[in-house]
Amino acid sequence: MTVVVGYTPSGQGIAALAAAVRQARRTGKHLVVASHLYNDPDAGPTAADEDAVRSALTDLDAADVPATVRTCTGSDIGESLLEAAREAEAELLVIGLRRKSPIGKLNLGASARKVFLLSTCPVLAVKDEHVTPGAAHHARV
Repeated sequence: MTVVVGYTPSGQGIAALAAAVRQARRTGKHLVVASHLYNDPDAGPTAADEDAVRSALTDLDAADVPATVRTCTGSDIGESLLEAAREAEAELLVIGLRRKSPIGKLNLGASARKVFLLSTCPVLAVKDEHVTPGAAHHARV
């Protein structure tokens, strides 16, 4: 069994990765990092490659956590995360959410809603810790 985490190099991605690392470490489970598409201002739609994910894990002092990196290139992020969780027989799926205004909290994003409604395993949603890309070492592990 595994812990699967949706990851992009963003505040919410780093927060999700940090939470997934804590969970994998606590339970002794394998970590699957599902690096999914995000919109890079310079490169357009892209996903963090294995080197970038490994660097983020190192920044979180998580080089000791056994992890597999899976790059999800489908445009439907929710479906990509659900597929990764199914294939890994996930025990837990971790996703990051952006902080929202009080009104915005009434409406989850479409991908998060799909994951919550269709996941066959428990879902842990964590808030963006306002960590900028490249500064993952500030996220709590």
